[in-house]
Amino acid sequence: METVTQDLATVTAAARTAAGPAAAATDAERAGWLHAVADALDANTAELVALADAETRLGPDRLTGEVARTTGQLRLFARVITEGSYLEAVIEHANPDSVPPSPDLRRMLRPLGPVAVFSASNFPFAFSVAGGDTASALAVGCPVIVKAHSGHLELSRRTAGIVADALAAAGAPDGIFALVEGRAAGTALVQDPAVQAVGFTGSIPGGRALFDLAAARPDPIPFYGELGSLNPVVITPAAIAARGAELVTGLAGSFTLGAGQFCTKPGLVFVPAGTSFGADLAAALSDAAPAPLLTDRIARAYPQGLAALASRPDVVVLSGATAQDAVADGAAPVVFATTAANVIARPAELLEECFGPTTLLVEYRDDAELAAALALVPGSLTATIHAEEGEDVGTLVAQLSGLAGRVLFAGWPTGVAVNWAQQHGGPWPATTSLFTSVGATAVRRFLRPVAYQDAPAALLPAALREDNPLGIPRRVDGVLQ
Repeated sequence: METVTQDLATVTAAARTAAGPAAAATDAERAGWLHAVADALDANTAELVALADAETRLGPDRLTGEVARTTGQLRLFARVITEGSYLEAVIEHANPDSVPPSPDLRRMLRPLGPVAVFSASNFPFAFSVAGGDTASALAVGCPVIVKAHSGHLELSRRTAGIVADALAAAGAPDGIFALVEGRAAGTALVQDPAVQAVGFTGSIPGGRALFDLAAARPDPIPFYGELGSLNPVVITPAAIAARGAELVTGLAGSFTLGAGQFCTKPGLVFVPAGTSFGADLAAALSDAAPAPLLTDRIARAYPQGLAALASRPDVVVLSGATAQDAVADGAAPVVFATTAANVIARPAELLEECFGPTTLLVEYRDDAELAAALALVPGSLTATIHAEEGEDVGTLVAQLSGLAGRVLFAGWPTGVAVNWAQQHGGPWPATTSLFTSVGATAVRRFLRPVAYQDAPAALLPAALREDNPLGIPRRVDGVLQ
């Protein structure tokens, strides 16, 4: 059921009203809200997993683990806000002797206000109604309006009901959370004056359209989108010589995990020319079974992407059939191969993401050709290097650090730890900003700095008072305390 305009106006007005009380709540109170939601989701795991499996076909094991990740995220953000450093509290006492004289200045981060969150198809819990965007926004006092994904509507409705009931029982203000449905509602949500930021995970065309709407508003707002990522992998000759069979097995498992529907799937793998790596990978996948894709739209797009690559004279199909009926039969793995020289000559045609269980091997002749090809790879969430101890790969690591938000060594990018150190964002088109959508600093997206100059002590937020009643980390006169 699509949300109509008048219903959306009621929802956004309620969120605007809730913004003040949500921002004024203590970190401990908001942490209580998050724990209440996490506990409620855990208590209803079996029901939610059954709903999710019926709509996404991801399987009970994967979905049960994803519920645990989702509730873990909620509890992580509760720890983040009660620890306090997320506020970035800074105090500079007045200094009349400086040139020019300095007033008393105190700065901290404050919540933006109501946030719109667009659910993702490939993670019906962790990047959906109660996922990381919702959790990080609620944590810092921003009301959340979630636009449900059409691929799992029944799950979205039930999850939203659980979240809303838990928040109400925990004492959160009315209007702090809501669910809307339909493409028109999503578009209107981005343009609504009450909405102060947007979190989105999805396709480049869809994300770009919403990004442009957010920028074109009379009052432009930040759009935090995760849109697309090739996640390049570089394998050195020494690594193949030392552990080629292990690398074949690892890559096969990584790019087919979840039917290739992870945003961190390694879709571009640079291997030295003249090895048997491609043939070995093809052999490892000879008996690979097809797997269902999340939606019919994704299933229709997968064979189209395969056909586009297969039709090119500079691309070879190493494994799998490119003519597939992924809607009826599921998606089968396909491995393509080309050369770094071809990528350098035609990057726009070859460096195109294909959502599903496929990857492109790129053979390089030497370090110079590898560097030239990597320079053309679009921004990614991850970049991976497989090298051996003692190899001089410092220049390569620096180049990979420039094109991705997370650089992996001797591992595979599928699987994202949710903790204080995680970075899940990279240059365009991986994300539209510098901030991560996973991990503790995801809260930074929904905060803005405010400085108070010569403020009366009684009017200062608790985080900036002289006696530090919250006991949080702060920088005072340049010294971290």
